[in-house]
Amino acid sequence: MNAAQSMALVAALALWPAIAREGSGVNYDEAQVPKYTLPDPLTLASGERVQDADTWISRRRPEILELFESNMYGRSPGRPQGLRFEVSSIDRGALGGQAVRKQVTVYFFGTKDGPKMDLLLYLPAAARKPVPVFLGLNFDGNHTVAADAGVPLGEVWVNEAKQPAKPDSRGSSAEQWQVARILARGYGLATAYYCDIEPDFNGGLRYGVRRTAPAADGWGAIAAWAWGLSRALDYLQTDPDVDASRVAVMGHSRLGKAALWAAARDTRFALAISNDSGAGGAALAHRRFGERIQDLNTRFPHWFCENYKRFNGREDELPFDQHMLLALIAPRPVYVASADEDLWADPRGSFLATVAAGPVYRLFGKPGLETTQMPRLHQPIMNTVGFHIRAGKHDVTAYDWEQYLDFADKQMPR
Repeated sequence: MNAAQSMALVAALALWPAIAREGSGVNYDEAQVPKYTLPDPLTLASGERVQDADTWISRRRPEILELFESNMYGRSPGRPQGLRFEVSSIDRGALGGQAVRKQVTVYFFGTKDGPKMDLLLYLPAAARKPVPVFLGLNFDGNHTVAADAGVPLGEVWVNEAKQPAKPDSRGSSAEQWQVARILARGYGLATAYYCDIEPDFNGGLRYGVRRTAPAADGWGAIAAWAWGLSRALDYLQTDPDVDASRVAVMGHSRLGKAALWAAARDTRFALAISNDSGAGGAALAHRRFGERIQDLNTRFPHWFCENYKRFNGREDELPFDQHMLLALIAPRPVYVASADEDLWADPRGSFLATVAAGPVYRLFGKPGLETTQMPRLHQPIMNTVGFHIRAGKHDVTAYDWEQYLDFADKQMPR
């Protein structure tokens, strides 16, 4: 199958049995998805076809990165010169002896009074050599990831104010992180509170790493969180207990958007996982299904660059779509997951994006999904491009983590 045929199949798959329309002005009906044509990732701006991996790397990939940087996520800086790390504690008997727990402060610009994040790292206590690690940002503070009294409660952002974390929030997100399961499979987990990098409200930039209002193509909060993931990887590369060549970046919802953008920009990440990332993440914007560009830019005006607002209600004018974001990760493995009740995040649009990224993976001799048929619930596909849809709502579950661990076993063999 050539790239043109793949694009035609993706467009044809827009026809799907109707799902009830819910909510004013929001389309949840596949019969109402308009006809659309996705931009071809294998056509250069000059009109030439990309025929090989070298041309993709040297010419087409930089073009697509530029499209996303100038029109959507914004332009991010590189590693700051003053970046430094301070290991504040190491406990080799954490979580009842299951884990080595390290707590590290990352000073983004080198000064203690400047922006910083606290990185929490759990490694399997029984490991005898450097281990692969899952890296992801958390929503509510490091103390929520596990019921571990050794992790300070700290402060969290509540609306536009920073407040001490409540004691009863310790371990409140443990189901989403499955630390014991990850450790038992021989992996480590590194995480940081995403608002350490930049608080998640319009106007939060004055408290985070961006600090001043960016230009029209300057980085938004999604790009800032992605940048923070790269700074966490900078630390992991210095830790002798971590196999930094096998770090999988993972994120849920808005942090799934950040994880994909981090992997697209930073080729040091060995594998990327998007959990229910929806619009602005893995889901195709051209479908106009569930959350749309205007919804993103109205409800979360700080997430993307100002130029992205030009496409509010004008998806057909986009010179890119999210299949091209997934393609930027090639030839590294990428896994996209959705939930059948999470229509706002457009599970089918995420599946179609993985299908449409396939031709780029095949340039490298790697298999894409190799199907145009949406899988049934709990029937994961685990080629170099992976996908599953599970029953349930917008969440990260033990089932999701089992698939991510299986995928990592297959794609990052030890």
